[in-house]
Amino acid sequence: MGPAGAIGRRIVGWLYSEPMADLPDHVIPMLERLRSNIRECFLGHEAAVDRVLVCLLARGHVLIEDVPGVGKTTLATALARSVDGTIVRLQMTPDMVPSDILGVTLWDQHKGEFTFKPGPIFCNVLVADEVNRTTPRTQSALLEAMSEYQVSIDGHTRKLLEPFLVVATQNPYEFEGTYFLPESQLDRFLMRIRLGYPKPEDEQRVLISDPTRTALSGLKPVMTAEEIVRLQRLVDDVRFDDRLARYIVDLANATRDHPRLQIGLSTRGALALVHASKATALLDGRTYTLPEDVTKNVIPVLAHRVVVHGRLREEDGESIEGLIQRVMETVPSPV
Repeated sequence: MGPAGAIGRRIVGWLYSEPMADLPDHVIPMLERLRSNIRECFLGHEAAVDRVLVCLLARGHVLIEDVPGVGKTTLATALARSVDGTIVRLQMTPDMVPSDILGVTLWDQHKGEFTFKPGPIFCNVLVADEVNRTTPRTQSALLEAMSEYQVSIDGHTRKLLEPFLVVATQNPYEFEGTYFLPESQLDRFLMRIRLGYPKPEDEQRVLISDPTRTALSGLKPVMTAEEIVRLQRLVDDVRFDDRLARYIVDLANATRDHPRLQIGLSTRGALALVHASKATALLDGRTYTLPEDVTKNVIPVLAHRVVVHGRLREEDGESIEGLIQRVMETVPSPV
């Protein structure tokens, strides 16, 4: 075994003293097929693809936030169509009411009884386009279902399908006629990601191939809903060392004590970081979590969960991501 293998053994030995079970042989090729299928349509940054896959594996939901025209809906739709399950895309509008999403109980004249008509939320993947365009009442109904994985209508509780993933998009730079999600509701999303503009070579490929009109319309699923559920259960078994848990606790306390932050990371937010880290490890083909799995997820998991004192001076280059990065630098890594 070469030097790299020896280093790998030392890292694993530092993390765990007991032998680890290997991943089933089919897992890594399966995840690679899913990643490649999405990349056929979404030609933006590869990190964005991995982050939505982490949310899928971790049973979390993802909010894609950026300017119009950078591929938010393309990424969300490509993920949804790659899974052979029930898929719904909703264009959120100001006139939507909660029953438009959850469903409604109607009187059936032929049967002589009330019958429940399920809403679009009873699906495996829900793409909620421009979620900030619908009213707070409708947003709350959607986000409560995302948190509880069930809905209560007319005194009856109905469980959602498994797996269940919401991929929501919003434009943060348009204010007229929009209702932005408050921090308490943003917390229902495992991650908030921003795509940014594609690299020049990727943008050139978009101009030549126009994937939304070609590849996206013919995209076929490469994984069943049942296979996604089995992968999610594998994430539950990924090992997470006590020292990594202590690192996340220290990081959470650093956000709570920081003078620029009014509200720091909650315990639920810290647990979300654990789930995202374990899913990242599985996506990389490992049954154990490394410190890098935690650090690479800190900003997309934390940035929408903390509240800043006052306003960030964007003209001076201040951003919530930069502030969290500086907080991270004050907390020693377990390595």
